[in-house]
Amino acid sequence: MKRLGIVDLDTSHVVQFTMRLNKLEDVAEEQWVDSEYRIVAGYPGVSDISTPELVQEYTDKLAGWGVEIVDSPEDMIGKVDGVLIESQGGKAHLDKARPFLEAGMPVYIDKPFVCDVADGLEIKRLAEENGVPVFSSSSLRYALEVQDALADTEGVGEVVGASAFSPASLHDANPGLFHYGIHGVETLYAFMGAGCVELSTFFEEGGEVSVGRWADGRVGSVRGTRAGAHAYGFTVWGDKGVRVQRIDPSSIYRELLKRIAEMFETGKAPLDIDETIEITAFQVAALESAHSGGAITKLEFTAGC
Repeated sequence: MKRLGIVDLDTSHVVQFTMRLNKLEDVAEEQWVDSEYRIVAGYPGVSDISTPELVQEYTDKLAGWGVEIVDSPEDMIGKVDGVLIESQGGKAHLDKARPFLEAGMPVYIDKPFVCDVADGLEIKRLAEENGVPVFSSSSLRYALEVQDALADTEGVGEVVGASAFSPASLHDANPGLFHYGIHGVETLYAFMGAGCVELSTFFEEGGEVSVGRWADGRVGSVRGTRAGAHAYGFTVWGDKGVRVQRIDPSSIYRELLKRIAEMFETGKAPLDIDETIEITAFQVAALESAHSGGAITKLEFTAGC
């Protein structure tokens, strides 16, 4: 068995991930992740988003499954082989990840990765300086429907454009698309890849739409919904065909955890950190454009540029 620790127990992900990695009967066996990794330690933390009562509920749940609850994040160093940073608030992630990266430990950081490009660049620097992988992603990137469309070389072919949609509730701790709209942004980037240079965002209380232009001339968009019915899905345009599809989220945690376990096992992140930093820049630019009435806004960081 290989050991993992969780920092900050303020999201349902800590329960969902533990059930699947530890192969608990509380979730269907088909949702279990086939790996040697188990959650063995957790630090509750203090949340900017969830109530203390909810954090305690998640803490008690993990403790009931035999997970050791520690008094500080650093108490995990030497006890675990890797760490998952699970704070809902992206602004806390650099400080939470730093001691583990400096200790030479691989780190997964849940969405949103960070809320500032400078924080993302510092995490990249720490990871490279200490020779360890770091990975962050929404689970929607690895939805079965997304991966199937990407693999459909005959029906879709090479992607020439995409549009994604997801709920996009708001919270001051994760402004704009950072809070929940990240799911739609991550879906968009799964198809388009890195290379967005500028965008325009139209923002209303009921939702927002961001339209980005990639350096190679492709156009992609994301719609975040806050009114009416909610769902996850996408339209992808390829050089051979078009696919329009809703996403069934029932297996997304399992599929993400497969990639997380693979990173801990191989020491190689499944996603280039520069693309993840660009996703942060996309969300920052979307917020700036929304505040400017939809003005075209350049990204602060574009991977490869």
